[in-house]
Amino acid sequence: MKQLAMRFRTWGGKRKRAGRKPNGDRAGVSHLARERFGRLLPVHVTVRVASHVYNLRSRRCFSVLAKAFAKAAERLGMRIVQFSVQGNHVHVVVEAESNAALGKAMKGFSVRVARGLNRVMKRRGRVIADRYHAHVLRTPTETRRALRYVRTNAVHHGLVAHERDDEYASHVADVALAWPHTWLLRAGWRRARPPG
Repeated sequence: MKQLAMRFRTWGGKRKRAGRKPNGDRAGVSHLARERFGRLLPVHVTVRVASHVYNLRSRRCFSVLAKAFAKAAERLGMRIVQFSVQGNHVHVVVEAESNAALGKAMKGFSVRVARGLNRVMKRRGRVIADRYHAHVLRTPTETRRALRYVRTNAVHHGLVAHERDDEYASHVADVALAWPHTWLLRAGWRRARPPG
């Protein structure tokens, strides 16, 4: 007796408009596994807030962030070294002992920020738009570029004319942060060739 050939419907392969849909107006951070590291390294982290959240550069929102930066400055295997606050996102340069330590510390930081901003807005619910984006810095050139990018981010967005005028960044704001321990953040970035 001849067996009937069975055809199974599959969902694999590349298809137009396939994949996870963005939470908001645009696609967020990739859900692929983050880069793994197991020793103390500097990392450039970006955290974006949801569209309904007030401007982070307002006094009341920044006071929440400043407290969160100070509380998380040296906790759970992560050290915050530099930050820059924009209207709807935050850049931080941190040192983390591993990707697991970074994940745990960023979760704690995000929860603290979300609770504080929800109190300010007198509401409940999601504050952080998506997963944080993290770029591990492994060379003096990468580190120099990241530090410059964070420091001049408000100039890049047209919010201030010069970086020295940005009172929502760590090089001007009076917020106690941690001292760097890695060679790249202490001295290595100075060895990179300046751009241009």
